Amino acid sequence: MGARRNFVKGALLGLGWGFILELFFGLAFDVFPRFSLQFISPLFRSSRVRVILHAAVVAAYNGKGSTDLSGEQSPSGGETCEGALLPQQGDPRASKGASFSRARSPGGLLALATNLNSSKYSRRLHRAELGRLPGSESRVVRAPFKPNVLVLPVHKDNSTNLHITNLRSELLRSLCRFVDLNGRFLWVNCDQNYLSSTYNAPFCHSTQCSRAGVHYCHKCNSTTIRPGCHNNTCGVLATNPLTKKNAISEIAEDVVSIQSIDHQWATIPQFVFACAPSSMLQGPLPKGVVGVAGLGHTPVALPMQLASHFGFRPHFALCLSSSPTKNGGIFFGNIPSKIPPRVMAYTPLTIGPQGEYFILVKSIKINNQTVPFNTSLLSKTRGFGGTMISTTTPYTVLEHSIYDTFTRFFADQLVGVPRVEAVPPFGVCFNAKLLPPTRVGTPNIDFVMQNRNVSWRVFGVDALVRVRPNVSCLAFVDGGTNARAGITIGAYQLEENFIHFDLLKSRVGFIPSRLSFPITCSNYFNFTGANKLTMEFDGMGD
Repeated sequence: MGARRNFVKGALLGLGWGFILELFFGLAFDVFPRFSLQFISPLFRSSRVRVILHAAVVAAYNGKGSTDLSGEQSPSGGETCEGALLPQQGDPRASKGASFSRARSPGGLLALATNLNSSKYSRRLHRAELGRLPGSESRVVRAPFKPNVLVLPVHKDNSTNLHITNLRSELLRSLCRFVDLNGRFLWVNCDQNYLSSTYNAPFCHSTQCSRAGVHYCHKCNSTTIRPGCHNNTCGVLATNPLTKKNAISEIAEDVVSIQSIDHQWATIPQFVFACAPSSMLQGPLPKGVVGVAGLGHTPVALPMQLASHFGFRPHFALCLSSSPTKNGGIFFGNIPSKIPPRVMAYTPLTIGPQGEYFILVKSIKINNQTVPFNTSLLSKTRGFGGTMISTTTPYTVLEHSIYDTFTRFFADQLVGVPRVEAVPPFGVCFNAKLLPPTRVGTPNIDFVMQNRNVSWRVFGVDALVRVRPNVSCLAFVDGGTNARAGITIGAYQLEENFIHFDLLKSRVGFIPSRLSFPITCSNYFNFTGANKLTMEFDGMGD
């Protein structure tokens, strides 16, 4: 009887304290926001007060202020890059004084706790159940749901020719990033409008930092604790692959959602990424892009994190659309395809020192004739050997001496078509009016792999790009004498092909001839509308 009396007494006391603190904090933040920050800050130094506050946050979460962050957003909304991180209409963060009005919601209290105290409790409270969004369970599928296939829709930016994808944050807002096939990890700009109640900055020398291969302890000089600015965290060198600009960035964790093939949302609650400064977004980037989606072969790149979390086989596939108005996609898991396995050709895959993807091209043929150049340049590059595959390089890049021989050989094979003034960045252009009208009328290009039976064919019409009404240019660029690789296969030559990266077997699969098995990624895979994706499974790569 005494034990029961003590239990009831303790429960009533806890509820009473929770009600009092909820009422006190609510009134304090609404009436005296700045005074409250100074007054309440010392309380967070007491572990007992933190426990009581925990109960108060639970009460607030179940109360009238709990719906403020739900953000009535349809599953298909907010998919464009422009303004992806900005608050939408009806979001309390869009109003004046939003940083204080958030305090009555669990996300606001958690953000306040992080700002007031950088202790282990306040920094890791983001990951607790208090950070879950009310009403989000109908849109984000959580455990025990285990997806079979995950898909990231990808579209081409018309102004930069980069390929863009959207990943969803905890608030179901699309964060637009351009796809970097060789990126070591995912990074996002956190300097402006990064709002999340589940953000966590792992401590220096933690398991998360070890996974990222980071041993540098990061210290933020700012007096304001915020995403991307914590002390005693691990710092990583993030890179903009277009400008080659680097910056120390904070390793972080947050909730990330990605769509499964049947249009359910799968969640990774502790996805590791880098929180980068806004200076990293300088350069020729698509409008609205806030970061990079890295697909490189590292433990914290997108493919390996998804494989580890969901138990997938470590592989993924690209199918990039050439149209700016239609989507392609990136697949993870049990790769779906209607492509018969016999159509695919595979070549060995080599991983670079930073997780880059290389293949071995032994020679180049044009119209079945070998281009005469120093083939040792294909195996001896700056610190590494092979031909790189890249999505951040718009067009295939050739080392200068290879480019010079290659372009002259191609022009000689294109009989009766005069060259015209070159249009940068291209060095060889032709009169488009006199080009052969059919696909087979222009010289074919073959990248010969490990033997003469395995080659990647680029049809002549696919090797040319229309830059003006009457001008078409050879879609290859001079990389100079200090090119990182002898050949870097660019995104233009990857489009409208199914590229399978089998990381388990260290090989890359592709359709060697689009004439024998032509596909259009936007038509082949239905990424739009509310209907489920209709695909067949052939056990690709098994």
